[in-house]
Amino acid sequence: MIARIVEISLVERFLLCMLGLALLFGGLYAFHLLDIVAYPDPSPPMVELITQNPGWSSEEMERQITIPIEVALTGMPGLKDIRSLSIFGLSDIKVYFDFGTDIFRDRQEVLNRLMSVQLPNGVQPSLSPWWAIAEIYRYELTGSGTTSLTDLKTIQDWQVRREFRRIPGVIDVTAFGGTTKEYHIDIDPGKLISYGVSLSQVMQALSNSNANVGGNYLTVGSQNYNIRGLGLIDDLHDIENVMVTAKDGTPVFVKSLGTVSIGHRVRLGKVGIDDRDDVVEGVVLLQRGYKALPVLDSVRAKVQDLNSWKLPAAVKVTTFYDRTALIHTTVETVTDILISGMVLVFLILFVFLGHFRAALIVALTIPLSLLFTFSMMVLVGQSANLISLGSIDFGIIVDATLIMVESIFFHLAHAKTQNLTVNQHIVRAARQVGRPIFFSTAIIVVAFIPLFTMTGVPGKIFAPMSVTYGFALVGALIMAFTLAPVLCSFLLRGPLSEEDTAVVRVIRRLYHRILGFSLDHRLLVLAVAAGLLFLTFIALQSLGGEFMPALEEGNLWVRATMPVDISFEQAARLTNDIRRMFRDAPEVTTVVSQLGRPDDGTDPTSFFNAEFLANLKPQKEWRSGLDKDGLIEEIEAKLHKIPGVIFNFSQVIQDNVEEAMSGVKGENSIKLFGRDLKTLEAKAVEIESVMRSVKGVKDLGIFRLVGQPNLLIQVDRETSARYGLQVADVNAVVQAAVGGQAVTQVFEGERLIDLVVRFMPEFRQDVESISNILVSTPDGARIPLKQLATITSQTGAFIIYRENNERYIPIKFSVRERDLQSTVEEAQAKLGKEVTLPERYHMEWAGQYDQLKDEQKRLLTIVPVSLLIILFLLYTTFDSLKNALLVLATVPFALVGGVLSLVLTQTHFSISAAVGVISTLGVAILGGVLLISRIEEFRLTGLSLREAVIKGADVQMRPILMATLGAAIGLLPAALATGIGSQAQKPLARVVVGGMLTAAFLILVVLPVLYELVHRRWNDTGE
Repeated sequence: MIARIVEISLVERFLLCMLGLALLFGGLYAFHLLDIVAYPDPSPPMVELITQNPGWSSEEMERQITIPIEVALTGMPGLKDIRSLSIFGLSDIKVYFDFGTDIFRDRQEVLNRLMSVQLPNGVQPSLSPWWAIAEIYRYELTGSGTTSLTDLKTIQDWQVRREFRRIPGVIDVTAFGGTTKEYHIDIDPGKLISYGVSLSQVMQALSNSNANVGGNYLTVGSQNYNIRGLGLIDDLHDIENVMVTAKDGTPVFVKSLGTVSIGHRVRLGKVGIDDRDDVVEGVVLLQRGYKALPVLDSVRAKVQDLNSWKLPAAVKVTTFYDRTALIHTTVETVTDILISGMVLVFLILFVFLGHFRAALIVALTIPLSLLFTFSMMVLVGQSANLISLGSIDFGIIVDATLIMVESIFFHLAHAKTQNLTVNQHIVRAARQVGRPIFFSTAIIVVAFIPLFTMTGVPGKIFAPMSVTYGFALVGALIMAFTLAPVLCSFLLRGPLSEEDTAVVRVIRRLYHRILGFSLDHRLLVLAVAAGLLFLTFIALQSLGGEFMPALEEGNLWVRATMPVDISFEQAARLTNDIRRMFRDAPEVTTVVSQLGRPDDGTDPTSFFNAEFLANLKPQKEWRSGLDKDGLIEEIEAKLHKIPGVIFNFSQVIQDNVEEAMSGVKGENSIKLFGRDLKTLEAKAVEIESVMRSVKGVKDLGIFRLVGQPNLLIQVDRETSARYGLQVADVNAVVQAAVGGQAVTQVFEGERLIDLVVRFMPEFRQDVESISNILVSTPDGARIPLKQLATITSQTGAFIIYRENNERYIPIKFSVRERDLQSTVEEAQAKLGKEVTLPERYHMEWAGQYDQLKDEQKRLLTIVPVSLLIILFLLYTTFDSLKNALLVLATVPFALVGGVLSLVLTQTHFSISAAVGVISTLGVAILGGVLLISRIEEFRLTGLSLREAVIKGADVQMRPILMATLGAAIGLLPAALATGIGSQAQKPLARVVVGGMLTAAFLILVVLPVLYELVHRRWNDTGE
């Protein structure tokens, strides 16, 4: 079959060349269309519900909003987890679905379930536009000295946000910082008494005085007139002249009862940039399913339009974070690695083949296979990222073509005495190696079954890589059976001589001596090999474990957790001080601080939480000898001088992904589940104390649940009833007089501005003034609030975390200067001994550790299955179980160099390294197939066992060395790379480089010894 494909390709070789050119240009165009992302989104499908009710405590938000919604959502198809957070005025519920579900169907299912939930009046949940890698662009809206913060926020909300949302691929824009405009009516309660007016009358009058009506139409002669009754409030003057009531024919206006002014909403957050303490920030969010780069191009074009003519002259959009820079830097890193790998592989081929045209034919497989891969990825809608592109090993990709061209070259060089055409020699060469090539490539694909079958978070990370590798291998196989023979027919004409190059001659002489010694001292060689395997196993136990190395993004995202009862003003001052500390580091270019949360609630937190984005210079511009860890330690030493504040260091995308997956703002966390909040916090303190003694644990902190001071106004039902008042009547006065209540909205063109009524500040500034607020009774009397209610101060819940209908408290931590696995295992052992939990309380580990353990368990199952399939393919290839097992015996030897390279470079064993092991396994088996196939061929010619082994090993030495060294050299640039985006592929590359270097020696030395030993014992030849 394979020989027939080669024969047809040679007959239609001009057509094949045209198809090759079509692939060249089509692949380049596909690369232009390919969706390239910096990092894949590993989070599961998630629908986030945000419900706000200003003024409500966390307990009330949980009881009346969070729990009813959770109950309604339970039992949805594909539902995996429900995580929620209830905080002052906000309920945030994240609904996680199984991987593979349709996010838009999931959103619709959530909306359907919400229709059955009975919530308090005026409370309406909304779907959050946020997802793990949605934040692609951040900007500051700046103005001149005459442009107020409120004006900027108004322009942001009603103009800039709308403009960005018109861009296809932008789902929303989150506005952070600034002050939201409101119309305020501050009522003097003394004047309410003087005029005999109640607060509810004022609110009702304002609501009734702000409306337009339609009176149908009127026909006047031949014309038709629409009838409109105009009564909308236009400005402050209209508000002041709203009549509340009339006394003895004299109207009582709003302006008689208090002051009317333009103010702003109670602030929930604040943003500072560099030396500017209060600015307006916008965060552009990407729609799921859209390509980041084209959307970012459109965003920048929109910014140019806004700054040129759409915004007021003094107002500008200034960018301080654009993911394009990270993507382009990552692409540059990958491009450098790819080009370096291709050049090195070509040099290896030329050094071993000694023939420029033959090496060129093999090297052409690399770009053509890549272009084939790009075309297929575009056709199936698969995106590309750093891991999927940077981990492609060109040495593995060219193996099929290398073996084919080497065989063709060998036949053509020895064809002087044979009366055959060039094409006939090519077909004979293809027939000889076609079967080993096909089965070896199939074995490599089977070796990637653990990748193809990855699920969950690892599947999201490595699925693009497995698809990319699969397409590249298929493309390389097609090239080997079609284009490579055609190019050989064109370029390998004329007299050819197969002579070893100087390098190969030296290696061959040395190899002959080593092989002869090894075959004469079989037991010694096997003992040394077994010793190496034993040492490798010991070294493997000492390697630390982690899920994935962090992808370097060129920035810092630092979270400061302050005391939960801190005031907004104090938190703002502290945040400004911290931001200036970041500015002291010369490697930092820009520092942005975000205190609290935006008005839309998309970042569910409060004043106790401040987050800092520090953009960094390129590392080549840093101080000599300073790396990222050193910079963090330097900044951390300064920050730790601030008492009572806990810091956590991460990066922008990394932080969002970690929060999306675990529900906790931290790299890793322990979740302690239980019912009582005080018990949870007490046990969390014990856990924190134990964790502090574990080496490697950094950024340790408890997300406190209680400690929020509350002023409780408990209405006395009997006393209120004697005055004809219900509980709702008293609470309504408290809500409006103290917190303020939006009674209507004022139109400003297309803008809607809340009109808020409340008491003047001096009548609601302390407990005493609140106690003296007068409540109007139905008969006109006014009773002080303290006579109708008991007013006390009490500490309550600040924030309530829930997961799958259980409360929990998170203890977050990071791991630095040590591997994750051993750190967590030590912590688990200590916690098991030193912390005793009450009945029905339990701990769970969230973050990278649980993902690492889950994937390790899965690999322990799927890798043996893959090896069984490979064994079956090997048996099919050789029709011999002994030979199949012999080839499979090369697998553990290939691990020797991989583990050694991790030990020497002090690299932890991660899922990335495991993928490198899988890649190494495939190439090692390929080398074994080539060697044993050739030995079997020579034995069939009548050679003795020893002669067949020596001659087969001698003939296959060059192709095996080219295959293994090519695989090692192809990923050497990735193993040594230090640029942004190189971290995730380093463990993979280092395993392949080290594994291939030792695999070459072990395949060419240990496998011949094993083959002779096994076949001599079984006496297959009758010797």
